[in-house]
Parts: sequence; structure tokens; C-alpha cells
Amino acid sequence: MPQTPDYIPVIDIAGLASGDPAQTRRIADQVAQAFAGSGFCYIRNHGIAADIIEDAAREAMAFFRQPLEEKLKVAPKESVRGFNAIGRTKMAGAENPDYKEYYQIGLELPRDDPAVLAGQPLRGPNQWPADNPAFERALTRYFAAVAACGQRFLRAVALSLGVGETFFADKYDKPLQRTQCVYYPPHPVQGAGELFGVAPHTDYGCVTLLWQDDVGGLEVLDPSGAWVAAPPIPGTLVVNIGDLLARWSNDRYRSTLHRVTNRSGRERLSIATFYDPDFVAPVNPADLGLSRGTASAYEATTAGAYIMGRINASQKHQQAAEAAAVAP
Repeated sequence: MPQTPDYIPVIDIAGLASGDPAQTRRIADQVAQAFAGSGFCYIRNHGIAADIIEDAAREAMAFFRQPLEEKLKVAPKESVRGFNAIGRTKMAGAENPDYKEYYQIGLELPRDDPAVLAGQPLRGPNQWPADNPAFERALTRYFAAVAACGQRFLRAVALSLGVGETFFADKYDKPLQRTQCVYYPPHPVQGAGELFGVAPHTDYGCVTLLWQDDVGGLEVLDPSGAWVAAPPIPGTLVVNIGDLLARWSNDRYRSTLHRVTNRSGRERLSIATFYDPDFVAPVNPADLGLSRGTASAYEATTAGAYIMGRINASQKHQQAAEAAAVAP
């Protein structure tokens, strides 16, 4: 498996915290090069304290190591929040469902919040194990810290696309942030058909910020058709763009196929955050720094409409399987 650091560069984003225009511009130029190339980068000095990451990873692994019947007590009831067992998701074109478990949380909103009352999907309160306050505390701290990192990073993204660095700020008043702790059991030695932790796919939204443990298994497709390893680098997060930002950028930036294969024989844990705008945030390439005379390849949409369309398609197989199970 080739490893090409130049294809997935490491960007030090410490300068974003200083507010220095020259440092922000330098980081934005590196972001532009990365996202117009592989669509991926690592970021270091991201501002998330090590103890916040360590606590979230420790509590998540302890949760996943419980018996299945315990985890299923917090299976999703609404807003796609909670524990999702193996088989919940299947990527488009994949032979089998992803071989993973995950626990998802989102922005905590009370039931009387206007977005919840409006019936926006993915909105509402989180679901937590009743007897595990440490798990809730750890994931809540991580959720807030990675959101702050995402907002800082988007300043560089905006500048890299030729607009002011605050362009994304008002699009994230109530972000559609989903943070998933993802557990990959060791792949069985023998299985039916091709098996992936996550089958080849592109992400749906704006930017993804990923912490991964030391096991490895993330791979990115390069232009030659080779899968390039994106191994863990201590002190970094992996960041990639999704299809929404590729669309928003009028395809100046690439949303790249990637996959996870856990061949290690060990458990693997990652924490993926899909840091996406408000449900009603307008997504129009004409707003995002197109040069004069450049036509937009895409019609305007909203972040929620686009992302929900992709999520529904990915889970269609599960709905069909559930319907078949109860058919006479």
C-alpha cells in the first residue's frame, strides 16, 4: 500500500488562533492546494486538548465493548442519535453493509426549539445511556471542541476560495454537526463477498474532521486509481471535504473516494465529525468566489436538502430489509 505524504499534506493551523492575516493567508494557500488536489489533509496544532480526545476515545471504547443487548438500549429512536449496530449503513454500489458499529450525537436542541418544531431531520436531543454519565460528559466535551476547531478551519477554507474569511460563520448558527464514534471489529478471516469497515465512498457534507487511533486502515483513492494509505500521525486530525463543499466550490475542490479496511486483527476506533451548515443554509456556487464569466455548474440548494437526500439513499437498503422482515 503506497504512502505519499505529498498527496495528503500536513498543515499546521496554529496561526488561525492568532488572527494574524499573513499566517491565515499562508494556511489558506495550503488548504487550497490540498483540496484542489487530494481533497484531504492532516491538520496539526488544531486546538483540541489531548485530554479531551483521550477521554472521548476511552469512554467510547468502553461503550463498544459492552454486550450488544446493552448497546441496543440506546438504538436510534429519533434524529438518528444513538447506537447503530453492524449492518446499519451500506454505501452506494457496495456488495455488503459496512462492518462497523457507531454511536452518533448531534447539536443538543430542546424539543421546543424552532428547528425541532419545524420538523427538520437530524434535530433534537441526544440519546445517552442512563447509567453512564462519564460517556456523555466525554463526548459532549469533544463535540464542542471539534466544532470550535471546525469553525476556525473554515476561515481558511473561505479565504482559499476567494471570499472573506467569515463567509461560513452565519451558515453555522445551528450546524448539522454529527459526531460519530466508530468501532471497527477485526475483520473475520472468512466472509461472504467483499468486506469493508466502510466501503469506498465520498462524504456528503462540507468538511469532515477525523481523529483515528493508532491501528490505521484509512485509504484514499489517488488519480491513478491506486489506494493511498492515510496512516495515523500523532497529534493530528484528518480533514477532507465532502460533496456539498465540492458542489459549493463549483468543483474547484475535490471530494475524493476513500475507504476503511481493518486488516490489523485488532479493534479500531475513530471519531468522525461531519461539520456541516444549518439545515436551511443556502448553498449556491455563485456566492463562493467564482471569477467573472465563470458559470455555476449547479443550481442553488440548501445544506439540509442535499445532505438528507444522501443519507436517505445510503440507508435505503436497511429500510427494505426491515420491510421484508415483517412482510407476511
